[in-house]
Amino acid sequence: MRRRAAAALRRVGAIALKEVMHILRDPGTLAFAIGMPLIMLALFGYAVTFDVDHIPVVVADEDRTPQSREVVARLLSGRTLERRATVDRADEIEPMLRRREASVGVVVPRGFGASLARGETATVQLLVDAGDNSTATTVQASASRFAVTVNRDLTRAELGEAPEAIEARVRALYNPSSRSALFLVPGLVVVIQAMMSVLLTALTVAREWERGSMEQLFATPVRRLEIVIGKLVPYSGVAMLQLLLVLAAGTWAFDVPIRGSMLLLLALSALFIVAGLGQGLLISVVTKNQMVATQVAAMTSMLPAILLSGFILPIDNMPRPLQVISNVLPARHFMHAVRGILLRDVGAKDLQRDALSLAVFSVVVIAISTARFRRRVA
Repeated sequence: MRRRAAAALRRVGAIALKEVMHILRDPGTLAFAIGMPLIMLALFGYAVTFDVDHIPVVVADEDRTPQSREVVARLLSGRTLERRATVDRADEIEPMLRRREASVGVVVPRGFGASLARGETATVQLLVDAGDNSTATTVQASASRFAVTVNRDLTRAELGEAPEAIEARVRALYNPSSRSALFLVPGLVVVIQAMMSVLLTALTVAREWERGSMEQLFATPVRRLEIVIGKLVPYSGVAMLQLLLVLAAGTWAFDVPIRGSMLLLLALSALFIVAGLGQGLLISVVTKNQMVATQVAAMTSMLPAILLSGFILPIDNMPRPLQVISNVLPARHFMHAVRGILLRDVGAKDLQRDALSLAVFSVVVIAISTARFRRRVA
């Protein structure tokens, strides 16, 4: 038994050594494997953001009183809204919104100051370009907070420092400054790793099918499972190096914290990498063509990782059938694990389900790949 195990390890090592030599002799593939994740992180990390500030505003103050100037100044006091232009009449705002010279228009009608002096309700109109849904939502939330604050201040000024019946104190955990980078970059780690790990084996093994080098492997006494494991081991090392580089770049460039256990993160990353490499190997075995393998790998790795993993869209808001499909995807479970470890210091006990799902997917996809890896060329 020991001799058989030792012989199997030697055969797996020989296959792995052959793959390492292939990787080292192909600097283009190695540069693609190492450089592309960093390029994607930089592009997505800086280009994709949910932080909405410095929204251009055009103001039409038709009242021109100290009260109207004060309310406009208070409305534009934060970073969310920024005055870009001032017009005399309200009907001049909509053409500017149509030309995208501004996204928000503020109208203070005549009689605003007089209404406040009489103790009546005074109106300020906000015109928002709702074609940009994220900007419109941010402006509406800011306007609501502004109205509550101003009304409270005016009430205190008239009635004195009366105690409030209810005071809500909100404490933002894990991301107090609400930076979108802390939400997006951990997700980008998963998306990039999902795509690259599948592409690594899908392209390289499909290339061997095209070049006919598989015939040499079929002529050896190496078993199918040993060939599969031997091919996965070197690319697992490359994929783990990719992961470490992306994590290092994310913490350095975007100040993403690592609050949880790094060992736990690496263990779950290894399961996810094996799942992705096994998926890529299965694609290469089925397609045996680099161009087809690239298309299938992109469709089955990047798109599900972006759309069905919770990267941007909450899974709980998806239709029930899509939620069921997302439970099968390793990207969904790795996304939950990465964000939990990096941002919330989640422990191993809370990630047991994710680890089990990744392990099951890895075993199933490797078993299918081995079964489809027949020892014949045709």
